[in-house]
Amino acid sequence: MSDSDEYVRARVHVSGNVQGVAYRANTEETAKKRGVSGWVRNRDDGRVEAVFEGDPRTVESMIGWCHTGSPRADVEDVEVAYEEPRSADGFHVRWSG
Repeated sequence: MSDSDEYVRARVHVSGNVQGVAYRANTEETAKKRGVSGWVRNRDDGRVEAVFEGDPRTVESMIGWCHTGSPRADVEDVEVAYEEPRSADGFHVRWSG
């Protein structure tokens, strides 16, 4: 079985009221609890961007979580694009960009 069969990588863009509401911190905490690797950051355009990498079921659970996110968030849309896995290790918050 190849790595692409065992792991998936998803890049997610979340729009709505998702900055200044602890969305990144909650994403990091949830991803670590679920064993997902990757990162999350605020974007200059007001969205939050995240990359999730891991087994397909767990990555899909994180994508589902993004539709609600942190308790104070008001998510309007979640866009997902799948990429080749890159063997990410751990999960962290990145600087805005």
